[in-house]
Amino acid sequence: MIYKGTRGEKSITSSEAIIKGIAEDGGLYVPNEFPKIDIPFSNLINYDYKQLCVYILKKYLTDFTEEEIKYCVYNAYDNKFIKDEIAPLVKVGEEFFLELYHGPTLAFKDMALSILPYLLKTACRKLGIQDEIVILTATSGDTGKAALQGFANVEGTKIIVFFPEEGVSSIQKAQMITQQGENTHVVGIYGNFDDAQRAVKEIFNDKEFNNILKDKKYMFSSANSINIGRLLPQVVYYIYSYLFMLKQEEIREGESINVVVPTGNFGNILAAYYAKKMGLPINKLICASNENNVLCDFFNEGIYNKNREFKVTSSPSMDILISSNLERLLYHISGEDESIVRDLMRKLNNEGKYVINENMKNELKDFYSGFASDKETYKIIKDVFEYDKYLMDTHTAVAYKVYRDYKNVMKDNKKTIIASTASPFKFPRDVCKALGIDNNDLDDFQLLDKLSSFANVSIPNGISDIQDRKVIHNNLCKKEELKSQIEKFLKV
Repeated sequence: MIYKGTRGEKSITSSEAIIKGIAEDGGLYVPNEFPKIDIPFSNLINYDYKQLCVYILKKYLTDFTEEEIKYCVYNAYDNKFIKDEIAPLVKVGEEFFLELYHGPTLAFKDMALSILPYLLKTACRKLGIQDEIVILTATSGDTGKAALQGFANVEGTKIIVFFPEEGVSSIQKAQMITQQGENTHVVGIYGNFDDAQRAVKEIFNDKEFNNILKDKKYMFSSANSINIGRLLPQVVYYIYSYLFMLKQEEIREGESINVVVPTGNFGNILAAYYAKKMGLPINKLICASNENNVLCDFFNEGIYNKNREFKVTSSPSMDILISSNLERLLYHISGEDESIVRDLMRKLNNEGKYVINENMKNELKDFYSGFASDKETYKIIKDVFEYDKYLMDTHTAVAYKVYRDYKNVMKDNKKTIIASTASPFKFPRDVCKALGIDNNDLDDFQLLDKLSSFANVSIPNGISDIQDRKVIHNNLCKKEELKSQIEKFLKV
């Protein structure tokens, strides 16, 4: 297995792709082929999560030994996850919620960012790299904390996280600015996630700045889902959830299902697309957006247009107008034509929009997309809790609302997995608002107790004492000042 850049960069190994994070021309790395699931599902149902993860990653990381992959997997998925299943599948009514938030930071990003540090360390050792790796990450809320948690005090690395100061929940912000670790640096920016992501990409592509750091024995890598080492572990839990349904006799072997994913940067649903390409029987990939519905328009019209009002919503991890991972999908549906991808990315950069051709539109038939307003999101949270006593966060509610729309329009009764991407306790103000809990005179930390009492659900350990933690990172900067923050932290 080798990896190619979506814009034409030469082929490299998985180790090199994980270390580099992003191609030198700004493209993203993709596998040169999709390996197939070659063990019958009826046999795979006996694999636990870690065994399945080793099986899948061996197919993509072919320059890693099996022992190296096992080292990464078994260190990542240990008792830091509070559920033995790692990613439990919970049946609510007729739907199945894939709870991806039982890791240390209460968000689905833990599923990949728990293993990425081990993959990166192993890759560096394999390639004899002595430079210190600087993980540079922009976050809309959850990636930042999960990356900080994963890389804190990891020898040979430093991690710098930029987040929109006014674009994350109070709980998300507190998780990041209280992060311990001598190698960690957290900076709030005056701007939105797209501003932070754009600035980080520009730094990756700044050859002069990278050369200065190289002379100081530093090299950049990424913990965002633009890094193939972030994306590949996410493929595993879709296959795992299918096997669980099969084991519980909810489906027959080979029966197709739908998968619904609340989508921002497009990495999580792209992982489901990769699982489908490997042979997982997925009927529809349902892409759910909030009111920043640029992806919804793309799938319905074939037009990607970020020239619109940026909206701050109750599902902040999806408040994104430039979905970086979509570039990988463009590469796959264009017949792996780098020239088409380069042209579309140039138009996005220069004009803020692009239109795909008819052949590419036809390749999107596996997808359905819709969006939910905040009002609709709140109603879903309230309705599901009142009817099923199941508590969900705002992002999961967006996904469920879009799934209901899909079901009504398409009259499709196939079994469906809904990716539940964060704990409701990460967004207590909005969840309380949805449930009609009085929250006017309380801060977000006080609302944790109120929500716990109302729903009869314990506050997760990961944030139960969060308001008492010491603030360690008090850094703020303009979106044009990221480079100076990096220089200050690295002392270059």
